Amino acid sequence: MFEPVLLKSVDIRSAHLLSTYEAGGGYQALAKALRDYTPDEVIELVKQSNLRGRGGAGFPTGMKWSFVPKQSGKPTYLCCNADEGEPGTFKDRIIMERDPHQLIEGLAISAYAIGAETAYVYIRGEYVTAIRRLEQAIAEASAAGYLGAHILNSAFNFTIHIHCGAGAYICGEETAMLESLEGKRAQPRLKPPFPAVAGLYASPTVINNVETLICVPHIVARGADWFRDIGPDKSPGPKLYCLSGQVRKPGLYELPMGIQLRELVEEHAGGPLPGRKIKAVIPGGVSAPVIPERGLDVGMDFDSLAAAGTMLGSAGVIVIDDATCMVKVATRIVEFFHHESCGKCTPCREGLNWAVKVLRRIEAGEGAPGDLEQLEKLCKGIFGNTFCALGDGAAMGLRAALAHFRDEFVAHIEERKCPYH
Repeated sequence: MFEPVLLKSVDIRSAHLLSTYEAGGGYQALAKALRDYTPDEVIELVKQSNLRGRGGAGFPTGMKWSFVPKQSGKPTYLCCNADEGEPGTFKDRIIMERDPHQLIEGLAISAYAIGAETAYVYIRGEYVTAIRRLEQAIAEASAAGYLGAHILNSAFNFTIHIHCGAGAYICGEETAMLESLEGKRAQPRLKPPFPAVAGLYASPTVINNVETLICVPHIVARGADWFRDIGPDKSPGPKLYCLSGQVRKPGLYELPMGIQLRELVEEHAGGPLPGRKIKAVIPGGVSAPVIPERGLDVGMDFDSLAAAGTMLGSAGVIVIDDATCMVKVATRIVEFFHHESCGKCTPCREGLNWAVKVLRRIEAGEGAPGDLEQLEKLCKGIFGNTFCALGDGAAMGLRAALAHFRDEFVAHIEERKCPYH
């Protein structure tokens, strides 16, 4: 049976303090890793758990760690991607505000495994409370001997630095984040070389998401079998789901990976608002293609959602009811991606610009015959032709909206107005 990882009985006012974290068994996993495991054994343990990255890509974490070269002659770095710019996503912010020591312990164990002595937490600058809580937690952990030199009387040395971003969505892409950390304009790099070989300062670098890193202490403390027993075999473990939109009980829910999307929305989140019906759900932040109501009987895991033509992404679940215009939703999403494009790739820079113009025209009741075919052509030109996944996310989202709700687009063009507004 699944047991929530986060403590239920903690006073929310003191949840971020070291004393609270230690009272719940905090930093015992770090002590166990340093005492009982070699770095390679920690990597093997994480491989056995089949922990997949919670940042969106779902790549096996232990495998990513194993790519780091052992004798590169350069320092190895660990980077935590806490930028969290995906609309509909707020899980990492809650972790850093309410339980920052869990992240620090995850960083320390992960750094020990890959041979890193320095970590950077790249956090979006708007997360003021999270930044302050994390700074306080780092100071507490350093004073208690969990960070610094010879941690817990071992040969392991480790320090954490916080780097505040400036609100650029593109920094959620790992190589753009590295560029920003180095003081350059945040634009994605051409890969290969991959960060594991030539990342931060051209040195071996591992980049993990906040939620990925907080799973590591529990795997070390409870074992790989415990983790694999939660959720499906190919995507095991607990998962944080961000519920927002037109739903009765929005919030952050911790449930097993693979839970049915319909159960998540209708039971845990209370279903649609009074008098409304669910029209569609975006399952993984606005990068993920929308699912119509008839498709909600799908597992919330990487493989099940991919088979359904969408993706888990950041698990930012956005509920859309039957009073909402899908043309307006599609327009706002593409406007967001156009605004956040770094401009490096011509298909993304120019294609999204034209897509926004066409969508705005349709939404304003000025659409023309052939506009939908033009949008599909633009999606085809963008998808798969960019340095990073920003353009792909925009194209996939627009394609899904056109496929599932084409009648609404047609109505805007034929009636020359929005049927909903």
